[in-house]
Amino acid sequence: MSEPAPDLRVKLGALELSNPVMVASGTFGYGPEYANLVDIDRLGALVVKGIRMQPTTGNSTPRAVEVASGMINAIGLPGPGVEGFIETYIPFLETHTVPVIVNIWGCTIEEYGEVAARLDQVDRVDALELNVSCPNIKQGSTMFGTHPEMVEQVVRHVRERTRKTIIPKLAPNVADVPRFAQICEGAGADAISLINSVPAMAIDIETRRPMLANTTGGLTGPAIHPIAVKQVWEAAGAVSIPVIGMGGIVSAKEAIEFMIAGATAVAVGTANFSDPTVSLDVIDGIAEYLSRHGMRSVNELIGSIDLRKG
Repeated sequence: MSEPAPDLRVKLGALELSNPVMVASGTFGYGPEYANLVDIDRLGALVVKGIRMQPTTGNSTPRAVEVASGMINAIGLPGPGVEGFIETYIPFLETHTVPVIVNIWGCTIEEYGEVAARLDQVDRVDALELNVSCPNIKQGSTMFGTHPEMVEQVVRHVRERTRKTIIPKLAPNVADVPRFAQICEGAGADAISLINSVPAMAIDIETRRPMLANTTGGLTGPAIHPIAVKQVWEAAGAVSIPVIGMGGIVSAKEAIEFMIAGATAVAVGTANFSDPTVSLDVIDGIAEYLSRHGMRSVNELIGSIDLRKG
């Protein structure tokens, strides 16, 4: 008699996922874009592109450039706005069972709260991921995510405006990741996700001009994976809420590494552009690994790193 398949279920606050593999915001559209290529209901969760109150067009082109082991992008968070998202995409999402997490952002603390309050009324939305790597226009375009007091204010304000699971997405370019994780937990976050893209730049040596219209952008892909693993490990050791690891997942190996470091779930990002089915392969790969190591539940894998010397 064959052994039963391992249990892949995990929980993020009140949200239960059938498996720990999500797709990262900005890499999978809003769902319909990939629905003919991937059985999206097999995913642990679908994280849609960033949404703010009003529609946005994003940055000028070129917006993305390939670099060694990754990609630098400065897309600029284009989107239909919260009402456009609800009108255009919620009917499609209602035909599927995959949990839906909406990445939200704003240029003021109040805007984060307004978007959260509106989506709190939408039953099909299961959780909110807070992109705090955005400029606070009221504070002279200072980045929310690099200032502890601003992160705390955003999380507290959103917590007051919604009953849904909230997941701040932390910036990687801070000196003390555990401190930011603890601030989010204290302010009412149900989980945290990290890392966001790493600030980066590429120059065309023939023209001596930046390769992005925005000059700089965010580095994603395999190049940032070791950075992400370290920060996930640090964050997971500092808080009791779940951590979602992302950055450079191209196979089950990288996802498993995140979970050993302490991540409860993972999100596949840049790899979706080259292989839309990669997330399903990651799910299968995690299950195979658990079976091979005699683990009955994926929860046995979480935080199982062995730090003994020698």
